[in-house]
Amino acid sequence: MPDDFLGAVSGPAPQRGVGVVAPFDLAMDRELWRWVPDEVTLYLTRTAFVPVPMTVEMASLISDEAAVHSATRDLLSPEPEVVAYACASGSFVDGAAGERNLITVMREAGAPAAVTTSGALVQALHALGTRRIAIATPYVENVTERLVGFLGEHDIEVVTSVGLGLLGQIWKVNYRQVVDIVRSADRPEADAMFISCTNLPTYDIIGPLEQELGKPVLTANQVTMWGALRAIGMPAVAPQQRLVQALDESAA
Repeated sequence: MPDDFLGAVSGPAPQRGVGVVAPFDLAMDRELWRWVPDEVTLYLTRTAFVPVPMTVEMASLISDEAAVHSATRDLLSPEPEVVAYACASGSFVDGAAGERNLITVMREAGAPAAVTTSGALVQALHALGTRRIAIATPYVENVTERLVGFLGEHDIEVVTSVGLGLLGQIWKVNYRQVVDIVRSADRPEADAMFISCTNLPTYDIIGPLEQELGKPVLTANQVTMWGALRAIGMPAVAPQQRLVQALDESAA
Protein backbone atom coordinates (compact mmCIF):
# COMPACT_ATOMS: atom_id res chain seq x y z
CA MET A 1 0.00 0.00 0.00
CA PRO A 2 1.49 3.42 -0.98
CA ASP A 3 2.63 5.65 1.86
CA ASP A 4 0.22 8.38 0.76
CA PHE A 5 -2.83 6.10 0.57
CA LEU A 6 -4.70 7.74 3.47
CA GLY A 7 -4.00 11.20 2.11
CA ALA A 8 -5.56 10.22 -1.22
CA VAL A 9 -8.75 8.71 0.23
CA SER A 10 -11.76 10.97 -0.39
CA GLY A 11 -14.64 8.65 0.53
CA PRO A 12 -17.02 7.43 1.65
CA ALA A 13 -19.26 7.88 -1.37
CA PRO A 14 -22.10 10.40 -0.94
CA GLN A 15 -25.36 8.82 0.23
CA ARG A 16 -28.98 9.63 -0.48
CA GLY A 17 -31.23 9.29 2.55
CA VAL A 18 -34.60 7.63 3.07
CA GLY A 19 -36.28 8.16 6.44
CA VAL A 20 -38.48 5.37 7.81
CA VAL A 21 -41.11 5.76 10.53
CA ALA A 22 -41.89 2.25 11.79
CA PRO A 23 -44.19 0.82 14.48
CA PHE A 24 -42.58 0.21 17.86
CA ASP A 25 -42.53 -3.58 17.33
CA LEU A 26 -40.92 -3.70 13.87
CA ALA A 27 -38.35 -6.51 13.71
CA MET A 28 -37.76 -6.45 9.94
CA ASP A 29 -35.11 -3.70 9.70
CA ARG A 30 -32.70 -6.01 7.89
CA GLU A 31 -35.36 -6.96 5.35
CA LEU A 32 -36.04 -3.32 4.48
CA TRP A 33 -32.36 -2.83 3.68
CA ARG A 34 -32.40 -5.66 1.13
CA TRP A 35 -34.31 -3.52 -1.40
CA VAL A 36 -31.92 -0.59 -0.97
CA PRO A 37 -29.13 0.18 -3.47
CA ASP A 38 -25.62 0.86 -2.15
CA GLU A 39 -25.87 4.62 -2.62
CA VAL A 40 -28.92 4.94 -0.36
CA THR A 41 -28.99 4.93 3.45
CA LEU A 42 -32.05 4.26 5.60
CA TYR A 43 -32.68 6.35 8.71
CA LEU A 44 -35.15 4.47 10.94
CA THR A 45 -37.14 5.54 13.95
CA ARG A 46 -40.12 4.03 15.76
CA THR A 47 -43.40 5.23 17.18
CA ALA A 48 -43.82 4.97 20.95
CA PHE A 49 -44.77 1.67 22.58
CA VAL A 50 -48.48 1.09 23.18
CA PRO A 51 -49.59 -1.72 25.55
CA VAL A 52 -52.29 -3.25 23.33
CA PRO A 53 -52.39 -6.31 21.04
CA MET A 54 -52.38 -6.12 17.23
CA THR A 55 -55.94 -4.90 16.76
CA VAL A 56 -57.72 -2.00 15.11
CA GLU A 57 -57.02 -0.05 18.31
CA MET A 58 -53.28 -0.60 18.02
CA ALA A 59 -53.28 0.33 14.33
CA SER A 60 -55.01 3.60 15.24
CA LEU A 61 -52.60 4.36 18.09
CA ILE A 62 -49.44 3.84 16.06
CA SER A 63 -50.78 6.09 13.32
CA ASP A 64 -51.78 8.86 15.72
CA GLU A 65 -51.13 12.24 14.13
CA ALA A 66 -48.95 13.56 16.95
CA ALA A 67 -46.90 10.35 17.07
CA VAL A 68 -46.21 10.35 13.34
CA HIS A 69 -45.40 14.07 13.34
CA SER A 70 -42.92 13.63 16.19
CA ALA A 71 -41.28 10.56 14.62
CA THR A 72 -40.89 12.37 11.31
CA ARG A 73 -39.22 15.32 13.03
CA ASP A 74 -36.80 12.90 14.68
CA LEU A 75 -35.59 11.80 11.24
CA LEU A 76 -34.88 15.16 9.64
CA SER A 77 -31.38 16.02 10.89
CA PRO A 78 -29.55 13.71 8.39
CA GLU A 79 -31.67 15.26 5.61
CA PRO A 80 -33.61 12.36 4.05
CA GLU A 81 -35.09 13.06 0.64
CA VAL A 82 -38.27 11.16 1.49
CA VAL A 83 -39.89 9.77 4.64
CA ALA A 84 -41.82 6.49 4.51
CA TYR A 85 -44.44 5.47 7.07
CA ALA A 86 -43.66 1.74 7.10
CA CYS A 87 -46.80 0.19 8.52
CA ALA A 88 -49.59 -1.38 6.52
CA SER A 89 -52.34 -1.47 9.15
CA GLY A 90 -51.52 1.99 10.49
CA SER A 91 -51.86 3.45 7.01
CA PHE A 92 -55.11 1.70 5.99
CA VAL A 93 -56.97 1.56 9.33
CA ASP A 94 -58.69 4.93 8.79
CA GLY A 95 -59.36 4.43 5.12
CA ALA A 96 -58.20 6.47 2.15
CA ALA A 97 -58.71 9.76 4.00
CA GLY A 98 -56.57 8.51 6.89
CA GLU A 99 -53.76 7.53 4.53
CA ARG A 100 -53.83 10.94 2.86
CA ASN A 101 -53.75 12.58 6.28
CA LEU A 102 -50.57 10.66 7.19
CA ILE A 103 -48.90 12.08 4.09
CA THR A 104 -50.00 15.57 5.09
CA VAL A 105 -48.73 15.11 8.66
CA MET A 106 -45.29 13.97 7.48
CA ARG A 107 -45.02 16.82 5.00
CA GLU A 108 -46.08 19.37 7.62
CA ALA A 109 -43.45 17.92 9.98
CA GLY A 110 -40.80 18.74 7.39
CA ALA A 111 -40.48 15.66 5.17
CA PRO A 112 -39.54 16.81 1.65
CA ALA A 113 -41.60 13.93 0.25
CA ALA A 114 -43.67 11.24 1.96
CA VAL A 115 -45.08 7.79 1.24
CA THR A 116 -47.00 5.19 3.24
CA THR A 117 -47.13 1.42 2.89
CA SER A 118 -50.80 1.39 1.87
CA GLY A 119 -50.44 4.35 -0.46
CA ALA A 120 -47.44 2.68 -2.12
CA LEU A 121 -49.50 -0.50 -2.53
CA VAL A 122 -52.15 1.40 -4.46
CA GLN A 123 -49.44 3.02 -6.61
CA ALA A 124 -47.87 -0.37 -7.30
CA LEU A 125 -51.18 -1.94 -8.30
CA HIS A 126 -51.92 0.95 -10.63
CA ALA A 127 -48.41 0.70 -12.12
CA LEU A 128 -49.03 -2.98 -12.84
CA GLY A 129 -52.52 -2.32 -14.19
CA THR A 130 -54.04 -4.61 -11.54
CA ARG A 131 -57.45 -4.10 -9.95
CA ARG A 132 -58.43 -7.59 -8.71
CA ILE A 133 -56.30 -9.12 -5.98
CA ALA A 134 -56.19 -11.73 -3.26
CA ILE A 135 -54.74 -10.80 0.11
CA ALA A 136 -52.95 -12.79 2.81
CA THR A 137 -52.46 -11.21 6.23
CA PRO A 138 -51.34 -12.12 9.75
CA TYR A 139 -54.20 -10.07 11.22
CA VAL A 140 -57.40 -10.73 13.10
CA GLU A 141 -60.51 -10.50 10.93
CA ASN A 142 -61.59 -6.92 11.63
CA VAL A 143 -58.13 -5.57 10.79
CA THR A 144 -58.13 -7.47 7.49
CA GLU A 145 -61.60 -6.04 6.82
CA ARG A 146 -60.19 -2.52 7.15
CA LEU A 147 -57.64 -3.37 4.43
CA VAL A 148 -60.39 -4.65 2.15
CA GLY A 149 -62.35 -1.45 2.71
CA PHE A 150 -59.32 0.75 2.03
CA LEU A 151 -58.63 -1.02 -1.25
CA GLY A 152 -62.30 -0.76 -2.23
CA GLU A 153 -62.09 3.02 -1.88
CA HIS A 154 -59.39 2.87 -4.57
CA ASP A 155 -61.54 0.68 -6.86
CA ILE A 156 -59.42 -2.38 -6.16
CA GLU A 157 -61.48 -5.56 -5.75
CA VAL A 158 -60.38 -8.13 -3.18
CA VAL A 159 -61.60 -11.51 -4.44
CA THR A 160 -60.53 -13.35 -1.28
CA SER A 161 -58.66 -12.76 1.96
CA VAL A 162 -57.03 -15.10 4.46
CA GLY A 163 -55.62 -14.07 7.85
CA LEU A 164 -53.66 -15.84 10.57
CA GLY A 165 -55.56 -14.15 13.40
CA LEU A 166 -52.43 -13.09 15.28
CA LEU A 167 -52.51 -10.52 18.07
CA GLY A 168 -48.74 -10.05 18.38
CA GLN A 169 -45.19 -11.27 17.64
CA ILE A 170 -45.91 -11.33 13.93
CA TRP A 171 -42.18 -11.19 13.15
CA LYS A 172 -41.92 -14.80 14.40
CA VAL A 173 -44.00 -16.11 11.48
CA ASN A 174 -41.73 -18.12 9.19
CA TYR A 175 -41.62 -18.40 5.40
CA ARG A 176 -43.50 -21.73 5.41
CA GLN A 177 -46.44 -20.15 7.24
CA VAL A 178 -46.46 -17.22 4.82
CA VAL A 179 -46.44 -19.58 1.84
CA ASP A 180 -49.32 -21.56 3.34
CA ILE A 181 -51.59 -18.52 3.77
CA VAL A 182 -50.72 -17.27 0.28
CA ARG A 183 -51.68 -20.62 -1.24
CA SER A 184 -54.91 -20.59 0.77
CA ALA A 185 -55.78 -17.08 -0.41
CA ASP A 186 -54.91 -17.40 -4.10
CA ARG A 187 -57.73 -17.61 -6.63
CA PRO A 188 -57.56 -17.87 -10.46
CA GLU A 189 -59.58 -14.66 -10.83
CA ALA A 190 -57.06 -12.65 -8.79
CA ASP A 191 -54.60 -10.80 -11.00
CA ALA A 192 -52.11 -10.35 -8.15
CA MET A 193 -51.46 -11.33 -4.54
CA PHE A 194 -50.76 -8.93 -1.68
CA ILE A 195 -49.11 -10.07 1.57
CA SER A 196 -49.79 -7.47 4.23
CA CYS A 197 -47.84 -6.32 7.33
CA THR A 198 -44.36 -4.85 7.44
CA ASN A 199 -43.52 -7.23 10.31
CA LEU A 200 -43.95 -10.29 8.06
CA PRO A 201 -40.81 -11.69 6.33
CA THR A 202 -41.21 -12.02 2.56
CA TYR A 203 -38.13 -10.97 0.55
CA ASP A 204 -36.81 -14.42 -0.40
CA ILE A 205 -40.16 -15.97 -1.28
CA ILE A 206 -41.64 -13.28 -3.54
CA GLY A 207 -39.93 -14.51 -6.72
CA PRO A 208 -40.65 -18.22 -6.12
CA LEU A 209 -44.29 -17.47 -5.25
CA GLU A 210 -44.69 -15.44 -8.44
CA GLN A 211 -43.38 -18.39 -10.44
CA GLU A 212 -45.74 -20.80 -8.68
CA LEU A 213 -48.84 -18.59 -8.87
CA GLY A 214 -48.14 -17.10 -12.28
CA LYS A 215 -48.94 -13.56 -11.14
CA PRO A 216 -47.31 -10.61 -9.34
CA VAL A 217 -46.86 -10.99 -5.59
CA LEU A 218 -46.66 -7.72 -3.68
CA THR A 219 -45.73 -7.41 -0.02
CA ALA A 220 -45.89 -4.62 2.53
CA ASN A 221 -42.14 -4.12 2.88
CA GLN A 222 -41.59 -4.45 -0.85
CA VAL A 223 -44.08 -1.75 -1.85
CA THR A 224 -42.91 0.54 0.96
CA MET A 225 -39.30 0.49 -0.21
CA TRP A 226 -40.29 0.55 -3.89
CA GLY A 227 -42.47 3.60 -3.26
CA ALA A 228 -39.87 5.45 -1.19
CA LEU A 229 -37.07 4.80 -3.67
CA ARG A 230 -39.33 5.67 -6.61
CA ALA A 231 -40.07 9.02 -4.95
CA ILE A 232 -36.37 9.93 -5.23
CA GLY A 233 -35.84 8.38 -8.66
CA MET A 234 -33.95 5.31 -7.44
CA PRO A 235 -34.57 1.64 -8.34
CA ALA A 236 -35.20 -1.03 -5.74
CA VAL A 237 -32.88 -4.04 -5.60
CA ALA A 238 -34.92 -7.16 -6.37
CA PRO A 239 -34.02 -8.82 -9.69
CA GLN A 240 -36.60 -11.63 -9.39
CA GLN A 241 -39.62 -9.60 -8.31
CA ARG A 242 -42.16 -8.58 -10.97
CA LEU A 243 -42.98 -5.17 -9.53
CA VAL A 244 -39.35 -4.09 -9.63
CA GLN A 245 -38.67 -5.76 -12.99
CA ALA A 246 -41.72 -4.19 -14.64
CA LEU A 247 -40.79 -0.68 -13.55
CA ASP A 248 -37.14 -1.15 -14.47
CA GLU A 249 -38.12 -2.33 -17.95
CA SER A 250 -40.55 0.56 -18.46
CA ALA A 251 -37.83 3.04 -17.47
CA ALA A 252 -35.23 1.49 -19.78
